[in-house]
Amino acid sequence: MKIVFIVDIHGNSAPIDLLKDPLTDADLVLIGGDITHFGGEDKAREVLDKVRRYNQNVLAVSGNCDTQEVDDYLYRDNINLHARSFRQNGISIVGAGGSLPAPSPTPNVYSEEDYAAIFERALEDCDMTVPMIVVSHQPPIGTLNDTISSGAHVGSTAVRTFIEQYHPLVCFTGHIHEAPGIDKIAGSKIVNPGPLGTRSYAYMDVTDTIRTLEIRKF
Repeated sequence: MKIVFIVDIHGNSAPIDLLKDPLTDADLVLIGGDITHFGGEDKAREVLDKVRRYNQNVLAVSGNCDTQEVDDYLYRDNINLHARSFRQNGISIVGAGGSLPAPSPTPNVYSEEDYAAIFERALEDCDMTVPMIVVSHQPPIGTLNDTISSGAHVGSTAVRTFIEQYHPLVCFTGHIHEAPGIDKIAGSKIVNPGPLGTRSYAYMDVTDTIRTLEIRKF
């Protein structure tokens, strides 16, 4: 299965047209949150419609800069991964939207306890007999992907605990714009391609194991 992962769009849908060939070629498009910049359903629909111009098979979580309207819209379209599990081509995909509270107030935040409960709900209908992919807007703590410019780690202990316990093939994440790259926790890869506006996305080719996992420019 060929997967394209994009994140931190912040309402700027213009780069999506430049990504049309990878989107069209993918079996699945995953969106990791901050679809809008404090926007609602109309802005989220604008972004999602442009993605689905090139690929109809899309799953997403909201980010901390997305409002409740965005989550509601994703649920109505049955593409919201938040606290849910979907099976695609023999892979279980689970998700968590929002983020931990940030220095500046944003509309979609959770506590560490909330995240533990979110992942618990996601596993209720999850097929644990097949490999897993996690989509979490909030990165796990203690990798290059949650490191801000001061050098501090601002990730989630609950997200990391989930990864350490269930060993997904990969955790696709974002949120921390200055922390793109590929890291790992035990055998799990942690991938933040950086905001879509930097002309970056993650590409994965996966069967029951990872064949290719890269951050690509377009």
